[in-house]
Amino acid sequence: MWTRDGAPARNDRDARVVEEEMTEEQRMQRELRSVRPRHDDPELPDDISANDLDRIARNELKTLTKENAETVGRHLAMAARVIDENPQLAHQHVMSAARRAGRIGVVRESLAITAYATGDFALALRELRTYRRISGSNDQLPLMVDSERGVGRPDRALELGRSVDRSTLAPSVQVGLAIAMSGARLDLGETDAALVELEISQLNPNTAFSYSPELFAAYAEVLSELGREDEADEWLQRASRADAAIGASGDDDETVEIEEMEEDDDAALAADAADAGDEDDEDDRVAAGEAARAVAEAGLNAVAAPIADADDADDIVNEAADTAETDVEIGNEAETDAAASVSITDADDETEPNAASPKA
Repeated sequence: MWTRDGAPARNDRDARVVEEEMTEEQRMQRELRSVRPRHDDPELPDDISANDLDRIARNELKTLTKENAETVGRHLAMAARVIDENPQLAHQHVMSAARRAGRIGVVRESLAITAYATGDFALALRELRTYRRISGSNDQLPLMVDSERGVGRPDRALELGRSVDRSTLAPSVQVGLAIAMSGARLDLGETDAALVELEISQLNPNTAFSYSPELFAAYAEVLSELGREDEADEWLQRASRADAAIGASGDDDETVEIEEMEEDDDAALAADAADAGDEDDEDDRVAAGEAARAVAEAGLNAVAAPIADADDADDIVNEAADTAETDVEIGNEAETDAAASVSITDADDETEPNAASPKA
């Protein structure tokens, strides 16, 4: 047994004291260090290709050698294919990609998403912070807020959500953030405030975007928590109609007008939605909770906002100190990118054990 400074512990009692004094993040880092060398790459079927990724993700991989980019791309594409039915397998594929391309933003984003899907909120949070620094993007801010909830810190989740000017975010990201913030309020027992978090401009029952069904359903859930069951049922019906309308249109970027109709007319509404005109060109990319699409479609166009808390100074110092170790642990197979090094973990903050999956 060794102390944190690398010296051998004198006895079992010293070892126990050192173990108790270590933060959860330090313990996890030590465990990951021992596990990584034994990671076995999951099998890749012949029909999977890096070309299955979207153009933005493929462009990020161009900093790698051609052979390495193809292998990394295939693992990411396979993760996107299986994440809904087998998130653990998807996570294994992304781990294989991270060992080969740990400095690529879409890889770290994908690792965070699959970690979140498996319930490892502490790992998801660390990887999302790293992705944010690499890309300068706030597109995954809702997932960061929800991950803070997952490790049992709803207060910090609210603080993080308030740290960014929402007007700089894409509409779909604004919606995802409102849902995550509402969930944090519910965690704290602030049900009235949870409802207010959802009362944003996108909460329009007459217009449907791809994010509308989830927003309407979240609003219905909070209404139900408040005992307003009739209103909750009404918003659940609106969520169902919006979902049918978006599905019928076949275009997530299309604005669909929704008319208030009786349940018997829902089928007619879904059929008419296919002909609805496009009235708005708002960017409606994947919402934070849609992990399967996000693995293969990294959004890199959000306006960057610096992390304002004092922990980030420690992050920058720790990244430099961990560079050599990261190269060994993740792998440095033929990367041509000389971008700033990032560590697989951020030592800026204690993380508590994972809680149950947060209720958004």
